[in-house]
Amino acid sequence: MTHNKVLALVGIVVLLFIVANGSVYTVNEGQKAIVTRFGQVIRYSDQPGLHFKTPFVEAVHYYDGRVQTLDTEPETFLTVEKKSVVVDSYVKWQIADLLKFYVSVGGNELQARERLVQLVNSGLRNQFGKHTVQEVVSSDRSKIMHVITTATDKEAGEYGIKVLDVRIDRVDLPKQVSESVYQRMRAERTRIAAQLRAKGAEAAEKIRAKADREREIILADAYRDAQRIRGEGDAKAAEIYARAYRVNPRFYSFYGSMNAYRKSFKSKHDVMVVDPSAAFFKYLKNPRQ
Repeated sequence: MTHNKVLALVGIVVLLFIVANGSVYTVNEGQKAIVTRFGQVIRYSDQPGLHFKTPFVEAVHYYDGRVQTLDTEPETFLTVEKKSVVVDSYVKWQIADLLKFYVSVGGNELQARERLVQLVNSGLRNQFGKHTVQEVVSSDRSKIMHVITTATDKEAGEYGIKVLDVRIDRVDLPKQVSESVYQRMRAERTRIAAQLRAKGAEAAEKIRAKADREREIILADAYRDAQRIRGEGDAKAAEIYARAYRVNPRFYSFYGSMNAYRKSFKSKHDVMVVDPSAAFFKYLKNPRQ
């Protein structure tokens, strides 16, 4: 086989491979495909799997058929009381009618997203213009999102798009307004805190004064009772001493001297400087006495 025949055979094989490769295409799960011939739509409802087309003549365009999320840029809207709010939202959408989608936006997903953002912002502007700030941040927000979703889905249907949900992620006041509100809230909280501290200090003083008064009363009552009990004890002791003296004066005198000796000579180191003839030592000098 000559060199030219080999080259011709290789060329034929390569050509057959190109033709065969250009004759088949695969649609994956979650994909949508549209086949065009010279810009004209031939097929657009192929199921996932392997399909055939005319090579070099027909072209296949693939699109994501799953649910997609579109995060919109924060936009400023006016409420019914003419207050500006910054709204951050996102959209859950899906290609519902591939043919209408391809025809309306030329199959350009970027253009479809831009139109979807316009529709969502228009719905937000319309709804926020009918509600107050309090309503858009309260439980009424879910109703607002439902209305916007329904209206946006209806308008997006012209582009073959199904809007599943429009969600308001966050509603903020403009920066300068937020700072003013923050300072006002801070001043209010500071005033309330000072008021509560003053009430607490007043209550503490009342409690402290009441406790001091009750303490003085308790101490006074205790001192009174102690003095009364001590007086009763002293009176009882004096009565006992007097009775003992009346019964036996000599024994009473002896017993008293013994107690005095015991207290005076309690320690061996005790020293007394007194006259030995003093009456204090009468029982030591003459025990018989």
